[in-house]
Amino acid sequence: MNFENLFNFLTALQKNNNKEWMDAHRKHYHQFRNDFIAWLDGLDAVLAEKYKGYYPTPGKMGINRINNNLMFHPNKPIYKDHFGAGLDKAPNSADFYIHIGINECMLAGGFWRPDHKTLCSIREAIDYNGEEFVKVINKKSFKETFGELYKDEKLINAPKGFSNNHEHIDLLRNKSFAVAHEMSRKMVLAPYFDDHVLKVYEEMLPFRQYLNKAVTV
Repeated sequence: MNFENLFNFLTALQKNNNKEWMDAHRKHYHQFRNDFIAWLDGLDAVLAEKYKGYYPTPGKMGINRINNNLMFHPNKPIYKDHFGAGLDKAPNSADFYIHIGINECMLAGGFWRPDHKTLCSIREAIDYNGEEFVKVINKKSFKETFGELYKDEKLINAPKGFSNNHEHIDLLRNKSFAVAHEMSRKMVLAPYFDDHVLKVYEEMLPFRQYLNKAVTV
């Protein structure tokens, strides 16, 4: 995958964010999309072979649309400034998300603003065995890779059914349980980028496994 050419295409698209320009360059767009899908397929094959329980996710299944949803976000531009995709996409499971864009590149995962049932399941797991979760997110290599949990709105008080004095109250007040590993463009263009993606996936795996267990048990 030639990410340098992809960055150049996305930059041009943002300068000409309209359907007329996209129609005139749709052949190039499909070329980059197909290359990105092929790259995802390669990662998917490696992950499926290496990790038991990995949910095979072909690139065509994982890739996101480049069009913004203007029905819910009418003020956004027509087209996104990035290519995004998810791998290991078992139904109702924590994400592993790849985002390659001109303004931001990252590898992220977990649950962002999950539905009420999912959120309650995660909170119940933390109430029952929060020590295991704390151990995962406080691991030195995890913190070096992701820092803290992804910043989002929190409840002001304890969620219903929990005490403000709960030992894990700061976690229980979260509305999202996700992490992100930001990357420079230089990292994406590096010859060892694929290996870096695999390393971050592995570091994130215990975090995602805890969440997946919470919402399925």
